[in-house]
Amino acid sequence: MAELLKNHVAGEWVAGAGAGVTLRDPVTGEALARVSSEGLDLANAFRFAREEAGAALRELTYAQRAARLADLVKLLQGKRDDYYAIALANSGTTRNDSAVDIDGGIFTLSYYAKLGAALGDVHALRDGHRGALSKDQSFSAQHVLTPTRGVALFINAFNFPSWGLWEKAAPALLSGVPVIVKPATATAWLTQRMVADVVDAGILPRGALSVICGGSAGLLDQIQSFDVVSFTGSAETAATLRAHPAFVARGARLNVEADSLNSAILCADATPDTPAFQLFISEVVREMTVKSGQKCTAIRRAFVPDTALEAVVDALKAKLSKVTVGNPRNDAVRMGSLVSRAQCENVLAGIAALREEAVLAYDGSSAALIDADATIAACVAPHLFVVNDPDSATLLHDLEVFGPVASVAPYRVASNAGSLPEAHAVALARRGHGSLVASIYSNDDAHLGRLALELADSHGRVHAVSPSVQQSQTGHGNVMPMSLHGGPGRAGGGEELGGLRALGFYHRRAAVQASAAALEALGHVTSLPAA
Repeated sequence: MAELLKNHVAGEWVAGAGAGVTLRDPVTGEALARVSSEGLDLANAFRFAREEAGAALRELTYAQRAARLADLVKLLQGKRDDYYAIALANSGTTRNDSAVDIDGGIFTLSYYAKLGAALGDVHALRDGHRGALSKDQSFSAQHVLTPTRGVALFINAFNFPSWGLWEKAAPALLSGVPVIVKPATATAWLTQRMVADVVDAGILPRGALSVICGGSAGLLDQIQSFDVVSFTGSAETAATLRAHPAFVARGARLNVEADSLNSAILCADATPDTPAFQLFISEVVREMTVKSGQKCTAIRRAFVPDTALEAVVDALKAKLSKVTVGNPRNDAVRMGSLVSRAQCENVLAGIAALREEAVLAYDGSSAALIDADATIAACVAPHLFVVNDPDSATLLHDLEVFGPVASVAPYRVASNAGSLPEAHAVALARRGHGSLVASIYSNDDAHLGRLALELADSHGRVHAVSPSVQQSQTGHGNVMPMSLHGGPGRAGGGEELGGLRALGFYHRRAAVQASAAALEALGHVTSLPAA
């Protein structure tokens, strides 16, 4: 029987009861490890993190906590090979795809270590300038930010067991808030190992970083008023969470990043003979295939001028035909597997549903898998659909297939003077009811600026690409810690990262109304730099 991975709670390693759930290699089906959270004393786990670890973290200044983050970076970098081996076995990803998760998480941690160092040896932050409350200005108000005296609970998704941990934990720990992470069961091994390495190194105060592997039953029941919860997952699950008394009655904070139908728009000027066209084609294929399309930011809908539809589809098919699928241990494989057979079945069901209203233009499953048994491996080849009438379509704008699947749809180019040529495409993108990201491709930088503002109201991020940034642009689906991650509406309405903006979720803002002398006596705070 596979080894049972222990949970780390209240500063101790504790094995869950029962046989637990078995984690498997999604390519070979081999049993890798087991996880269980049964029988844990959750009340004590949350109490210890909230009171003991929280107090120890708050005794440190921002600069001191940032130094601890920098030490974590060095630790994790030294163990990257171990993490890559776990990702290969438990997530079925190629080395390049594993890097998105592992190196991306470490980079985010290092970024917040540098930001925190600049905050200095203080325990609170000024937020903005003083505002006079009296005519003679003898009585004023100063807003301050202090760390919330609670715990941060992360309920994470299966696709980013490293980055999903550190993009949340970095600003939380920098803020002085202890973390309890509940990774998705299917890929919990990498998260658990990283936490174990950090705990064993003794870099953080005891109990500052906890991990619970297995079921999530009872976790929200422990949430109190000053705790915060960050959830990444389906909109359906998010709706259930929002109704919990922890948020409705006790007023705890909840940040949600839910599923999202992200768009890519090929601008009217980006004809097939221009560089912007090729940038668009390359990005759509990359977003379909990186991590086998298992990214919340992946391109699901590609909107193109109706006159360019045939050229776009032909170009995408040509590139997709070169994508080899199978066992990532084979150097010839470009795209590995989905994380589990269950996810494989979900993706196949989504493909079958899309076929009801779309034309399947490319089916990569006609090629045999490399070094993988199709009856065992959770591999799904790229599938490209065409929706000829996106105005009448419903599934195009409502159904996200979380795998290597995308749909291309034509839009009408506006010819009226003064009208935005891509107005129809913008309207179609908004049919997604709020998305994490939209990317736009044009040869004209000024035009991209105007189009970006049209999309900003319904997207958390707008990624504008022209030939001038061909070498420097960071990619439609790559979430950079300097930029906001989240989106309105269906995307969950949450916000993560965005530089120092991320610290706001883990702080409480208060207005101190006092004399100038009293405000000067605050002394232990520093102004929050521009994010």
